[in-house]
Amino acid sequence: MVKFRNVKPEDLPDILAVETHCFSKAEAATKEALEKRIQIIPDSFYVAEENGLLMGFVNGPVIGEAFISDDLFKEIDANPPTGGYQSILGLAVSPDFQKRGIASALLAHLEKAARLKKRETITLTCRENLIGFYEKQGYHNAGKSNSQHGGVNWFNMLKKLQ
Repeated sequence: MVKFRNVKPEDLPDILAVETHCFSKAEAATKEALEKRIQIIPDSFYVAEENGLLMGFVNGPVIGEAFISDDLFKEIDANPPTGGYQSILGLAVSPDFQKRGIASALLAHLEKAARLKKRETITLTCRENLIGFYEKQGYHNAGKSNSQHGGVNWFNMLKKLQ
């Protein structure tokens, strides 16, 4: 049975392995960036596991504006107790566990927590080929992002919560 929980420091090696499998070198979060997220925002960093195996994760800080800016991939602050915009900087599922609904379940878990903390929206950027996936999860395509992260064209996706 799949369980969802907040990240722990000892998850870092497994998270790094999934991150580097799922993203190009230019796009993947560095070990240092992931360590920071684990330390600073464990309250919005969730993992999915089954029988002690890390299957995937979702993470991102709560920010003050509706769209993600590239500086978030390097510097983040602790989350406010309520309000703000829940961003998603990373959603990744190990290739061994893909096509089982894990990414959708991680998004739902993050959304439930964000609603409890009265966040206004969930905001993320995605590649063009993933727009349909996020639309099926209730996200709205808000157009091309200004992000230059990893040298990729990104699209802003929003889901209103309040």
